[in-house]
Amino acid sequence: MDFTELTAGRIAAGVRDGRFSAAAVVEAHLDRIAEVNPRVNAVTVVFDEKARTAAAALDDRIAAGEEPGPLAGVPITVKENIDLTWSATTSGLPFAAGHVPAADATFVGRLLAAGAIPVGRGNMPDIGLRWDTDNDLFGRTRNPWDPDRVPGGSSGGDAVAVATGMAAAGLGNDYGGSLRLPAHAAGIVALRPSAGRVTAPGHAVEPVPLSLQHMAVNGPLARSVADLDLIFGVMHGADDHDPLSVTVEHPSGYDGPRRVAVTVDPAGWGEVDAEVAAAVRAAAGALAAAGWEVDEVEPPAVDRCATIWRQLSSTENAPMLLTPGVFPGPLSAGTVRYFKDNIVDVELLDTSAAYQGAWAERFVHAAAWRRFHSRYPIVLGPVTTQPMPEIGYDLSGPAATTALWRAHRLLVTANFLGLPAVAVPTGLSGRRPLGVQVIARQHGDHIALAAARDIEAAFPAVTPIRPA
Repeated sequence: MDFTELTAGRIAAGVRDGRFSAAAVVEAHLDRIAEVNPRVNAVTVVFDEKARTAAAALDDRIAAGEEPGPLAGVPITVKENIDLTWSATTSGLPFAAGHVPAADATFVGRLLAAGAIPVGRGNMPDIGLRWDTDNDLFGRTRNPWDPDRVPGGSSGGDAVAVATGMAAAGLGNDYGGSLRLPAHAAGIVALRPSAGRVTAPGHAVEPVPLSLQHMAVNGPLARSVADLDLIFGVMHGADDHDPLSVTVEHPSGYDGPRRVAVTVDPAGWGEVDAEVAAAVRAAAGALAAAGWEVDEVEPPAVDRCATIWRQLSSTENAPMLLTPGVFPGPLSAGTVRYFKDNIVDVELLDTSAAYQGAWAERFVHAAAWRRFHSRYPIVLGPVTTQPMPEIGYDLSGPAATTALWRAHRLLVTANFLGLPAVAVPTGLSGRRPLGVQVIARQHGDHIALAAARDIEAAFPAVTPIRPA
């Protein structure tokens, strides 16, 4: 049996009932990392001995008759900006290479207590501010399907690790599509939870920009929607460190209205790749066949939601990144170049009235989406309207950064509104993964997962993949 091809759910079930050991599972994944990672550079730190020790301890507990937890023996990766005491939380920054946290992030601790075993750290762009995965500390992560194209970002390392069988699941975060975009590029699934459902990536208490407070979330990547559901069921819920975290019941299924609003060209901006459009319509057909009522209808104000997301994120990050002495250390030349190009076409909210007005307008659009979701519990559309770009495209000038943002308009709309969304693949075109995303109402994470599960059932799995 090749343990690296098993889903998290199958691994946990096998370890729990004694069909195989956690030690064997971990060893197989460490072997896979040794084989594959030199080609893709997705895993930055490999926890060889710590993972083996944790697996042996878990096997001993099972032999003693103890309850091992719902994620028994599941190998995971943890993104470089999420606190795990096994190694430094670097965010891809060379000057943070020694920043080992004093405690695990709450949701990481929950997964460890449930039996999950970290096998490595996932790569990312420094501080997560590119739709690519490259930094000066660990270098570039390669797309396993096409090494000439980016793997997406910023959770690109974890997505590639899961897609290539180096881990059964990964932990990342999503401020502007950073879970869903790399999952889409890798041909796997990812859940962007509702804002507040998963706690902060660490216990440090410091000033946090409003856009990060309301638009950034932590969540899982995996190779099946059932695994997303399983992992989210363990990691969600409030703690005493994150004042924005909430505990909301996570139902095991969904038995409410089954209506879907399909948008092939969000906001009507055009520039939709033909295969992207076909993937959205194929997913709509899968939902219809599964009993969902499907209408091709536009959700509200995607143009304004995407525009204000870009204005707020750019306005809040500009002083930190571009003012000398504000950020505590140097950023990579690529991140600085990308951000400088990105803000050329952005009307920054550089007055108090403009900034306050943008947040006030967010309330109007959130209310419109709440009404829309009362009619259509699911919005189905593209993750990105264009194929993943070739390496270097995002550094080719302001026009490229604007084109990327336009392609990701529905992606960032979910961030702007704090809504849950699942990226799910719909097959391949040659060696290009195709896929879609489904967006549900706030705290309707279970609804998004239910729709994603019905889409997934209609298409063959495309991972794990051995990189070219």
